[in-house]
Amino acid sequence: MSLTRRSVLAGITALPMARAALAQSPMGLARGPVEPNWPSLVSNYRYPDWFRDAKLGLWAHWGPQSVPEQGDWYGRFLYMQGHPMYEHHRKTYGHPTVTGMKDIQNLWTADRWDPAALVARYKKVGARYFMALANHHDNLDCYDSRYHAWNSLRVGPKRDVVGTWEKAARAAGLKFGVSNHSAHSWHWYQTAYGYDPTGPKRGERYDAFRLREADGKGQWWDGLDPRELYTGGHAVMPDGIDTIAGMEAWHDTHDGQWIETGPTDDPAYVTRWLLRQTDLVAKYKPDLVYFDDYGLPFGSVGLAAAADYYNRSIQWSGKIDVALFAKQLKPHERFGVVQDVERGFTDHIWDEPWQTDTCLGDWFYNVARLNDKSYKTAEQVVQRLADVVSKNGNLLLSVPQPGHGAIDSEEERILDRLGEWTAINDEAIFGSRPWRRYGEGPTRLTPGMQNEAGAGMFTPRDVRFTTNKGALYVLFLGWPSGTASVASLARGRLAGVIERATLLGGGPVPHRQDAAGTHFDLPRKPDGGFVPVIRLDGRGLV
Repeated sequence: MSLTRRSVLAGITALPMARAALAQSPMGLARGPVEPNWPSLVSNYRYPDWFRDAKLGLWAHWGPQSVPEQGDWYGRFLYMQGHPMYEHHRKTYGHPTVTGMKDIQNLWTADRWDPAALVARYKKVGARYFMALANHHDNLDCYDSRYHAWNSLRVGPKRDVVGTWEKAARAAGLKFGVSNHSAHSWHWYQTAYGYDPTGPKRGERYDAFRLREADGKGQWWDGLDPRELYTGGHAVMPDGIDTIAGMEAWHDTHDGQWIETGPTDDPAYVTRWLLRQTDLVAKYKPDLVYFDDYGLPFGSVGLAAAADYYNRSIQWSGKIDVALFAKQLKPHERFGVVQDVERGFTDHIWDEPWQTDTCLGDWFYNVARLNDKSYKTAEQVVQRLADVVSKNGNLLLSVPQPGHGAIDSEEERILDRLGEWTAINDEAIFGSRPWRRYGEGPTRLTPGMQNEAGAGMFTPRDVRFTTNKGALYVLFLGWPSGTASVASLARGRLAGVIERATLLGGGPVPHRQDAAGTHFDLPRKPDGGFVPVIRLDGRGLV
């Protein structure tokens, strides 16, 4: 049964109001009609038309973990003996008892970064919005952070990375967003307080355990406190573990779970998170904010952050004209915050707009993707885009950057091919809306997140539909050989009359309709061609 805003409000007004004391505290939270509880978020929020029209965003999921070019979660795994990232770190940078993630952060040079050129390339691809990573679990703020000393103006590039992206995106006419991943730093970083369970340095604690602000005198990090970066020892591995398997099991149990609460021994961590988040929003006035969280982070504090953001939007533009993302939302919550489905799928058209985010390779740059040619292809990206848009969603695509900031030649080639496709087929995507059904075909997608690796390959029989300005669009996820039949458009099943069929970028397409479907005689697949789109014009089609 479809949910409506009215039914959602009726169901949740009975829930306890999450009126956190923070909402009345002198923390600089924006005042306005939106209160920090779900009934208020749902009753006040409306999905912006610009977001519904945008369909495609590009993401610079870029920070110091890109420096080693080893992929995701380097700042956690470099502290786990036996992991490939630990071995790479020890051989390349030194042992983590001395050289840790703090030092990798300072090696982030961004010396080949040309934000204006990158944003221009992303706009040419078709992106309508751009997302910049504001911080990750490694707890470095990539912006001019008022409340966190470990930021990119003092460490690494010595630049306001988010602010520079923001200027480039707005100059290009793109909506601008930021992603905040730091709610998980406090448990994610606990490996940095451990030690090697075996070998010549077994039992010697890593840098996070030992270092204090005074130890930085005369060092590059003079004046910075490593405890602020590494968040404090909230779940410190005990002495005496003497096997790698034992170490892994301990971390899996005690700090490896994905949780949305704060450390019980340091409630101030959550307060600092809220200060950093509201500072980020106040400084850069983002059109989109992405929380890397299941639901809103930290319960009532996440609600306070959401209310603050919406009230600020009202101050900026007279209405809530922004998009706030979180994952694994309860059904009623999807009317107050936009659902994000990380690297995953849905199997039906959603009543409310949503977003999936994925990446050409790993979230953080991994040179192995270039060397073994394992990036997503432009065809695979377009297939995902067509599937998501047909189901009332948007696609946020990350393009990994090395630490120096320039994307590699293979990524450039993929983006160029993607731009060639959108230049021809943009009307089927941008500003479109779902049809009566999303599509048809043999490939079944399992709904859920982080399951794209198990999805099957799309075939020419997999079809998706969109509508735009009175036309119906048929997107073939594979290029058919010979006649392509679409059962959803069969006589007696299709309400309406097809008067004209046109291949975008081509010309008229011969077609005929019978009780089995409408049959299209497409031209032979051109070199490099993929995902052909037929525009259908006629009476009563949409």
